[in-house]
Amino acid sequence: MTEPHVTLDPQSLNPVEEKLRGPLEDQLSSALQAATVKIQQRYAGESVDQVTSMLLDQAKSGLHPDIAAGFHPDHEQLRHVAEEIVARS
Repeated sequence: MTEPHVTLDPQSLNPVEEKLRGPLEDQLSSALQAATVKIQQRYAGESVDQVTSMLLDQAKSGLHPDIAAGFHPDHEQLRHVAEEIVARS
């Protein structure tokens, strides 16, 4: 499984967010990758929808609350990660 990576759309960012884009993408990607590992380790037959929700919750829990509040990854891409977790277990 390839590690998930977050890429922010530069056209949706304000000037401050654009200046911080690289480090912010790194932080979001790291949180999502850590969440993926944790969910894989404790996967116990949950549905793809449940795993998708678990991934988002776990990733957000690893972020500063202000960053977590603004983290809204593409649902289809997050679901794809969940599908891979379910398929590999």
